[in-house]
Amino acid sequence: MARVTGSHLIGQALKLEGVNDVFYLAGDHILPVLDVMADQDFRFIDTRHEAAAVHMADAYGRITGQIGVAMYTTPGFANAIPGLTNAMHSESPLLSISGSADLSEAGRGSMQEINQVGMAEPVAKESLTVYDARRIPDTIARAVRTAFSGRRGPVHITIPIDIQDQEVDEEEVVFYNPDEYRPSESVLASPDLVRRAVELMREAKRPFAVASDPAGYTQSGDALQRFAETTRIPVLTEGQARGMVPDDHPYGFGFFERGLNRAATKIRDADLVILLGRKQDYTIGFCRPPNVAADARIIQIDPSSAEIGRNRGVNVGMVGDVTSVLQQLTEEASKYEWEDLPWLEEMRASRAAHAEWADSLAIPETPMHAMYVHKTVESMLQPDDVMCFDGGDYCHFGRALLPAQTGKRWFYVSTLGMLGTSLPYALAAKVAYPDSRVINFSGDGAFGFNGMEFDTAVRHNLNVVTILGNDSAWGIDRQIQLGLYGKTVGTDLLQTRYDQVVQGLGGHGEFVEKPEDLKPAIERAFASGKPALVNVAIQGAISPRAEAAIARRRAAMG
Repeated sequence: MARVTGSHLIGQALKLEGVNDVFYLAGDHILPVLDVMADQDFRFIDTRHEAAAVHMADAYGRITGQIGVAMYTTPGFANAIPGLTNAMHSESPLLSISGSADLSEAGRGSMQEINQVGMAEPVAKESLTVYDARRIPDTIARAVRTAFSGRRGPVHITIPIDIQDQEVDEEEVVFYNPDEYRPSESVLASPDLVRRAVELMREAKRPFAVASDPAGYTQSGDALQRFAETTRIPVLTEGQARGMVPDDHPYGFGFFERGLNRAATKIRDADLVILLGRKQDYTIGFCRPPNVAADARIIQIDPSSAEIGRNRGVNVGMVGDVTSVLQQLTEEASKYEWEDLPWLEEMRASRAAHAEWADSLAIPETPMHAMYVHKTVESMLQPDDVMCFDGGDYCHFGRALLPAQTGKRWFYVSTLGMLGTSLPYALAAKVAYPDSRVINFSGDGAFGFNGMEFDTAVRHNLNVVTILGNDSAWGIDRQIQLGLYGKTVGTDLLQTRYDQVVQGLGGHGEFVEKPEDLKPAIERAFASGKPALVNVAIQGAISPRAEAAIARRRAAMG
């Protein structure tokens, strides 16, 4: 009878889930499983910090629709907590695996002992420990099923080092294929609710649809586009749904961010709001007036019943797979004739005014305005480019301008607003799309969180290009401080030569101060064949997002 170790079982279980790429940082408590998995044809991407490994697995899961896997030892797990917190907000299917000291020593003051399961519980959908190697396959299966169920998110498993080394008889272990324990049928809405929703759409004069994360769980935007084309209802996208209806589509109106897209502000004038996996959270003013009109009707579709009518009652609430319910709605809507409403011209006028505003800022001057930098990049974009945006004013200008023309290629900070995520996201995108250009936009403040991952990029030949806006400040917070208090506290930075840091790590770096030098520098960065950073000196300009934050705080302060 053959004998296998827990480490072999971990590798086998992950292979059954279709896992090929693993993001990790080596350490004592996962050395046994790393040794075994290295011989099992996995691709390992080792990072310089565990949070970056989780960010990479997070983005990888959202891009590919497969489970993203991050692994680390015990203190590494403590470093990973910020990444797991962010992954909960980004709703990524992610499996966090950490080792620990021997299970037999638990509670005795064992090596680096901490309550891993307790620490992960607030920032994961579930947190588990494996107590016997025979339970590794079903525990991993349970974790992956949970990660994909309802609204997606991370699940953590602690596998102690003695469980990794434990030998068991192969015949004692049972594996199941994913289709045996994960339901493949989509959850549909009641036909009566579908008919009622279409009735409301036909009655509406100013309908407005927002597609968010669960509308992007699919790898294709076909269902969302067919819905828009059938009903002729304007659709805005965000999160994982970003670009599922391209920004240049006749019924696509870009990024749903009221502070960064004037078309998005029209939601306050809508008489029907359709929430396609869109939460009623703070970013939409909890769906309450004046953010959404008091007499507006609301249709909400969500995989989680807890989100339906969370802050405001809805006229039609449907719990189900958003893509499948969209197909139901489109089938029902196709029974009727639909025409372009005058409302669409209002939306298009807002979009045109937004474009004029962007053009007015993008003038060549020294130091450059952030919008000039992004306008320059816009002129260089190719159809299959991937763009990743960090937080802060510099990146907000980019998100206000640069288009999403297809799904799974336009990424930005989650609703947690955690800085420093864009470079790990970009590296994961390069793993997923090795033949596409990946462009990362980062402020100088955000660079400090995960800038050492340029070493990861160089070692693994992940040739992303970062265009860094350097205003020598924590830009958005500095602007908010000035707007509210008239002075700054702890938000000034130096005009550091981050390009030289990247050069020192083996990448390509350039510093740009004049507008005429920007495009040639970016072209050289793409041509370098290396991970590259173009460090651009920019003005300290306030973004509409910061202006909106100031206005909200002033209103709250009376």
